[in-house]
Amino acid sequence: MDKLTFRPLRADEVDVRVATCKQNGVSLLLYKDARCDMNILDETVGPMNWQRRHGRENANCVVSIWDENKKEWVGKEDTGTESNTEAEKGLASDSFKRACFNWGIGRELYTAPFIWIGSESCDIKTGQSGKPSCYDRFRVTEMTVEAGKITSIAIANESRKGAIVYRYGQKGAARGPETPEGSRTVNNTRTATKTPAPAQDAPARASVTIDKPQITILRTAMMQIGQTEEKMLKHYGKEKIEDLTGEEYADALDKIKACKDRRKK
Repeated sequence: MDKLTFRPLRADEVDVRVATCKQNGVSLLLYKDARCDMNILDETVGPMNWQRRHGRENANCVVSIWDENKKEWVGKEDTGTESNTEAEKGLASDSFKRACFNWGIGRELYTAPFIWIGSESCDIKTGQSGKPSCYDRFRVTEMTVEAGKITSIAIANESRKGAIVYRYGQKGAARGPETPEGSRTVNNTRTATKTPAPAQDAPARASVTIDKPQITILRTAMMQIGQTEEKMLKHYGKEKIEDLTGEEYADALDKIKACKDRRKK
């Protein structure tokens, strides 16, 4: 097991949830579930050649893979956080998924762009508390990963008959939503036949600050290259990491990725 690599996630293996909701739109977060990790481990090393062990009341998880050359188990460990429901089960699942990230499964999700869906492309309601909420279901319809980085992705709103509401290409330009009308289907992916409308959410994207999952991703990425939070905040002129905008978050991850690439050379 001198060099063990896992394939990139397929579009159908990536889940989407609403990260933040405001009156003018929602930001989305990409993630993988524990079942996806188990399937890829089975597929890559075989179901008899990996194991998981939990400690600290499921807060920690060690995922070990059998090294046939060394005749020993090689493990990688990480810590999870509780979910809002079934805290103990959610903690075990999260620590397992994070340990799998350490092995490289789904690590390309760290390179995902900041995903903002304007209110014209989703249903935002205001509850009795006055807080906006969105219960639309989103799905990744296509995704390309090159050299460990997401280079293109498309997301549909299943609550709006599968309309493509977000698209990110290799040049990093997000486009506006594509409606089912005036579109055609190629390989189960709806593609606009008309010239797509320009992105309408640029002002909103610039003002929306990042959420807790994105903060965790950014801090983990900085730790991997030895970057300090203080230095990063000074670069963007911010006092707290919570003040970073989505554009600054994406830019920071791009810089971290570039730093990693330089070190590999």
